[in-house]
Amino acid sequence: MPPSTPVLDDYLTRLTTLSHATIVQHQDPRGAYPAAPTFSAYQGYAWFRDGAFVADGVSRFGDAASASRFHDWCTGVLVRRRSKVDSLRSLAQRGKRPATEMMLPTRFTLAGDDGTDPWWDFQLDGYGTWLWSLVEHAQRHDLDLLRWREGVEVAVNYLTAFWASPCYDWWEENPEQRHVSTLGAVFAGLRAVGGRGLVDAPRDEAAQRAAAEIRELVLAQGISGGHLTKWLGTSEVDASLLACVTPFRLLEPDDPRAAQTVRVVRERLAVDEGTHRYLADVFYGGGQWPLLTCLLGWNLLGLGDEAGALACLRWAADQADDSGQLPEQVGHHLLAPGHEAEWVQRWGRVARPLLWSHGMYLTLATALQGIGGR
Repeated sequence: MPPSTPVLDDYLTRLTTLSHATIVQHQDPRGAYPAAPTFSAYQGYAWFRDGAFVADGVSRFGDAASASRFHDWCTGVLVRRRSKVDSLRSLAQRGKRPATEMMLPTRFTLAGDDGTDPWWDFQLDGYGTWLWSLVEHAQRHDLDLLRWREGVEVAVNYLTAFWASPCYDWWEENPEQRHVSTLGAVFAGLRAVGGRGLVDAPRDEAAQRAAAEIRELVLAQGISGGHLTKWLGTSEVDASLLACVTPFRLLEPDDPRAAQTVRVVRERLAVDEGTHRYLADVFYGGGQWPLLTCLLGWNLLGLGDEAGALACLRWAADQADDSGQLPEQVGHHLLAPGHEAEWVQRWGRVARPLLWSHGMYLTLATALQGIGGR
């Protein structure tokens, strides 16, 4: 049974409708969700990670068709790269580590092609997040997962071969580290696929084995002070760690280490509910991110704090402009204000709308209303 559900007021409800409208307005006819349709550095590109969270929010809102089109697009992207993944796996099986630039990119053009602009590309979390989002979507709407089986096979092949590799994190930083939020995303994706008969027995066994090994590794090296850490072997935290509790369930919400992770992230990174990425952030001065505030609220709801979750939703809603567009971040409380101007000069004003912000708003709003599952 869902928790008692606070009723959203008219403003919060209206922004829920506007968030869905913003997402579907900008969804490419081929299914991709552009990260930010008008922002210079993101324009024309779609990320598996961002899109998977957007698709999950849209699915929870009840729009199965839009989410399914995104999953169709992801499947097409992966199937076209099956031979590349096979070649990478062959290198790894011969004891050779593929060069970073050989790995699958983290973002693609809306047509599903590799980008031509330089980017911090080797990131594994998006592929795990996509598997998790896909399975949740299919279960929620009673859809046949076999529709996406070929893409799932490629993603499982890729992740089971390379999950232990250092790579860039959610923020395209620190490629030399193994990031706990990345491991959590891969864990969630492989666990979601395992045991469903969606892939053949060898892939299924590899997926379940890798998920177990990931959890064992994180519990051994990714916890300090009773909470999850930004990467293995540090004591620092990052707001992306929240996803390792809800929704990825690397730690179940009733695990004391899960509650401690949420508490420490909130204490260190949230100011008046608005949540920063991490303390050393200098991107656009290190502002507060609506999507992370919604992720915090989702976790608070999972811990039984409905008032805290509703406060997070309201804070996020208050960052919308008069047309209901949510930004990537806001500058009310900058961690490094001296760095804001350099990013404005480089890429222009902060991305708005950011579809990931709208997707996470949908997720928290529907969760508070008891719609769309946990």
